[in-house]
Amino acid sequence: MSMRPDDHRRKWDKDEFERIAEERIQAELDEEERLKKKAPTVKRELLKQREYKVDLDSKLGKSVVITKNTPTSQSGGYYCNVCDCVVKDSINFLDHINGKKHQRNLGMSMKIERSTLDQVKARFAHNKRKLEEKKDEYELDTRLKEAAEEEARLKELRRERRRDKKRKLHETEDSDDVPAQSELAQIMGFSGFGASKK
Repeated sequence: MSMRPDDHRRKWDKDEFERIAEERIQAELDEEERLKKKAPTVKRELLKQREYKVDLDSKLGKSVVITKNTPTSQSGGYYCNVCDCVVKDSINFLDHINGKKHQRNLGMSMKIERSTLDQVKARFAHNKRKLEEKKDEYELDTRLKEAAEEEARLKELRRERRRDKKRKLHETEDSDDVPAQSELAQIMGFSGFGASKK
C-alpha cells in the first residue's frame, strides 16, 4: 500500500493474488483427479424392451381400507418396488417406469443400441412373414365355417334357456294348483278367493 496521505485508495499486490488464485485452481484440479481415481465409472446396460406386462388393471374398481399401519406397497395407487415409491394414477406410473430415475435404478442408461442395416432388414422380413401367416390362417372358408358354428352354438343356448323357463313355469303352476287350505277355509266350505293365475 502506498503511504501517501493524499491518496486514499487501497493498492493491491497483483502478483501475490495471482499466485493465490493459481494455487486454488491447482488444488481444485488435484481434488477432481483424486475423486475420479476413487470412484470407478459405472457401466450401465443399454436400454432394452420390457419382457413383462405392466399390471394396471388388477386394482381397478376395488376399494381398499388404508390405516396408519398399512405398508406403502398396499396403500392407494401404484407401488414401484424398484424405487420404493407410490404413484397415484396409471399415467404417472407409466411415466415413472419409463423415466430416467427408474431406469437408472434398474441399471440401465437411457441410450439405446444402434441397429445395423442387416438387423433392420431381418426385422422387416420377420414382420412380413408374420403378416403372410395371418393371411393364410384366415381364409374365407374357415371364417365362414367358424361363424356358422358360433351361430349354431348360440341357437342351442337360446333353446336351452327357453326350455328352462318353460320347465320352471310349469313347476310353479303345478305347485299353485294344490294350495294349502287353512282350517277356516275348510269349515266355511270354499277353497280359495277366486283369484287364479293361468
